[in-house]
Amino acid sequence: MLKANPGLANLICSAIGERWLTDLYELRGLESHAANAGFQAEFHRVKRLNKEKLARIIQDTARLKVDPDFLFDVQVKRIHAYKRQLLNVMHIIDEYLSLVEDGRQPTVPRTYIFAGKAAPGYWFAKQIIKLIHNVGRVINNDSRASQWIKVAFIPDYRVSLAEKIIPAADLSEQISTAGTEASGTGNMKLALNGAVTIGTLDGANIEILEEVGEDNVFICGLKVAEIRVMREQKSYRPWEYYARNPHVKRVVDSFSSNLFCPHEPDLFAWISASILDANDEHFHLADFTPYVEAQEKAGNTFRDRDRWVRMAILNVAGMGKFSSDRTVAEYAREIWGVKGSALFD
Repeated sequence: MLKANPGLANLICSAIGERWLTDLYELRGLESHAANAGFQAEFHRVKRLNKEKLARIIQDTARLKVDPDFLFDVQVKRIHAYKRQLLNVMHIIDEYLSLVEDGRQPTVPRTYIFAGKAAPGYWFAKQIIKLIHNVGRVINNDSRASQWIKVAFIPDYRVSLAEKIIPAADLSEQISTAGTEASGTGNMKLALNGAVTIGTLDGANIEILEEVGEDNVFICGLKVAEIRVMREQKSYRPWEYYARNPHVKRVVDSFSSNLFCPHEPDLFAWISASILDANDEHFHLADFTPYVEAQEKAGNTFRDRDRWVRMAILNVAGMGKFSSDRTVAEYAREIWGVKGSALFD
């Protein structure tokens, strides 16, 4: 935060002093400022400036003009099936088709921001990057959607770019299939810099929920035990979700159509086949509706600026546990048996 988000770091120092710089648990002191109108206004100002900076980067690198007043919905991480960038795209398609076909406006204007890299031989991940670009091209060039939805894939994800994206994020996408994420640190960095998490009970999301409280995150989707039962009993039947939910059907059908690949026929037909297959190990259709509902809740919450900023502040306040100092101290005490240091005792 000190290097990548100095505006927020300085604001925190002005509110609770500098002890948090060497003891991250001191961030708990922000809890008493979370409902303070003046502090909220300054917190929002810092976030807005960070979003303006990121908007310029998106303009320069992706040739896309975005509005900093939109909700910045961010998923930045390695592209992988279990991290479910595909589920995120499915929600974007649902929002878009609901707007242009049903006349249903989204709860709030959003810019969906992606960044990440695929392993050289990982065909699936490369195809998802292609899908994001194609979906973005269609939506970004549709005048019916321009006031509501933008999709940006920022190229060449790296630490220096993460330092620009993370401070500007409003919503942090952490939607891996429950039971697949060992821990994850991106969600910690995003929350530390004032983003609110939307995600499954997986990896560090579980600990973030414990630290910030269920009212300050948007948790959705199947739990590990539920997935285990569905696998053991072979009870996941994606065709049933497809048959009974017209939104699911429309999104899935969009992949087998040429809506997002008009000059590359059948480019994404494989996606329809893969998510309708009972062997879809990442349960996209089972988690689709809960995820959409959580996104709806997030959008409605964002419209209440004071409530959203309070949630964001409380996320920052709850990040003390994720200090590397705490981690090393626990390893030293519980695994290595090191004694004799104030840090370790």
